[in-house]
Amino acid sequence: MCGIVGYIGNRKASTVLLECLKRLEYRGYDSVGMACVNDKGLDVRKDVGTIDKVDNKLNFKSMGGSIGLAHSRWSTHGKTTKENAHPHCNFEKDISIVHNGIIENHNDLKNRLEKKGIKFCSETDTEVIVHLVDTYYKGDLKDAVLKSLKKIDGSYAIGLISARDKDKLIAARNESPLIIGLGSGENFIASDVPAVIKYARKVIYLDNKEVAVITKDKVDVFDLEGNKVRKKIHKIDWNPEKAEKQGFEHFMLKEIFEQPDVIAENVKGRIGEEAIRLTKEIELKNTEIKELRRIIIVACGTSWHAGIVGEFMLEELARIPVEVEYASEFRYRDPIVDKGTLVISISQSGETADTLAAVREAKKKGAKILSIVNVVGSSIARESDMVLYTKAGPEIGVASTKAFTSQLIILYLMTVYFGSIREVIGQQQIRNRIRDLRLLPMQIQSILDNSDYIKLHAQKYSERRNALYLGRGINYPIALEGALKLKEVSYIHAEGYPAAEMKHGPIALIDKDMPIVVIATKDNRTYRKVLSNIQEVKARGGEVIGIVTKGDKEIAKQVDHNLYIPENSYILTPLLAVIPLQLFAYYVAVMKGFDPDKPRNLAKAVCVE
Repeated sequence: MCGIVGYIGNRKASTVLLECLKRLEYRGYDSVGMACVNDKGLDVRKDVGTIDKVDNKLNFKSMGGSIGLAHSRWSTHGKTTKENAHPHCNFEKDISIVHNGIIENHNDLKNRLEKKGIKFCSETDTEVIVHLVDTYYKGDLKDAVLKSLKKIDGSYAIGLISARDKDKLIAARNESPLIIGLGSGENFIASDVPAVIKYARKVIYLDNKEVAVITKDKVDVFDLEGNKVRKKIHKIDWNPEKAEKQGFEHFMLKEIFEQPDVIAENVKGRIGEEAIRLTKEIELKNTEIKELRRIIIVACGTSWHAGIVGEFMLEELARIPVEVEYASEFRYRDPIVDKGTLVISISQSGETADTLAAVREAKKKGAKILSIVNVVGSSIARESDMVLYTKAGPEIGVASTKAFTSQLIILYLMTVYFGSIREVIGQQQIRNRIRDLRLLPMQIQSILDNSDYIKLHAQKYSERRNALYLGRGINYPIALEGALKLKEVSYIHAEGYPAAEMKHGPIALIDKDMPIVVIATKDNRTYRKVLSNIQEVKARGGEVIGIVTKGDKEIAKQVDHNLYIPENSYILTPLLAVIPLQLFAYYVAVMKGFDPDKPRNLAKAVCVE
């Protein structure tokens, strides 16, 4: 995905834009560009590479003017070249645009424009928009943008400036996120809140097919017909320091180490001594919860793994049938959803395009939507009937860590809440569940305190080309998540499997060069089965890294290397088992010389389908 920032005010725009853009680099980093309006006209600079690399070459801060746009690209249309980097301009180079999204009818529009003699300089769909605006411009920039957007099919978040109208910044949004940051004598646009949080603590979230005309002192929002729209102003409570590394080498490591505090923050105000307090957040009557016939969880990537853990929790403790769906598949197979179905969507950003589309599909079919998201005011949050916020603060690292454990905590709280109302869980069991929950921050901290030991093992395996992760029951999705983390940041091919399925194919791959990570925690149901799986691996020369419950000597004797976790209830094991896997992936990536905050071809929020 791409990162967009825009500024209008009294400061030097290029300095502000560069700082804001660096806070969005997790959204895209294959090419970078900036456009500023100064006394001489429009100054546009762009090239292929990371922000620092391109800035060193082009010296963005030398650009004058107090209005400008900047963009970091993650290619979706057109190769990664200087020509395809944003911003894009019209032929006269006095209108400039940045864009995130996909224009679905760009070929048709491009053909029409070319027949009028307009020449294109790039392969991107974005360039179509700026030429349309130029074609429609008759002295009113807003009017030209409105007319252009009516011709466009697809998703977009755009920022547009012009040397013809130096005191206006135009922003528009449809299906791709865009916020307006409100300052004092200055205003901003950005793809995400962290970009502007240092300068603006109040924001406006643009909705679909809305256009904003922004000056340094005023923001007016319109629909595509030109009618003025009243917008709610949201206050952002995030601490700006949370969007900084605070002495850590990478955001990923910082966010791994923040997890004890994040879990404590999510529990705060939501538990008492004998009850889970979610009545104000889950706006369902007790009768509605008791009559729930089914839950469908829709999510993508790491959030999908959280959903599978949630499936185990909800079916066991609340006795509700659960299905977990990839959001990208859910909407295209005409799912059976009715008023007896609760659809739970999970998304860190609240802007994941496929998850948002799945939410809309479920709403059309009459389901109630409960969403688990991190970003307040995000699209999914606004379109849901109920929202449980994960309170993780800004997660900058592309590979999700603290957002994942936050999602698991929310799913656990919701499960115990549902189970108590459905009278599946007794009062003593509720007390026990709350007691177990209170132990988690301290237990996770104890794993983090042992990170140097995990680092030693990461060094040993950093040159391997493949890895297999195995888990059973509620730890199977943690095997999936551990494998995903390793391949995301270290580019080692890794697969997660249910341990029992190993003999149905993956066992053919096992040899002395294939490390096998087995989540082998104490669990009366599958403990002996996992032990048997480990012995099968060892018989074929495989090297086993065990995620082992502290004090378990039997499993420890069977594996080559032990990564210990404290003992807690079976249902909370995933929150402990995932921590050493996150650290392992991080350290392997660093030892291979990769930047785990910027894995290749990946972006933090996937806002296109």
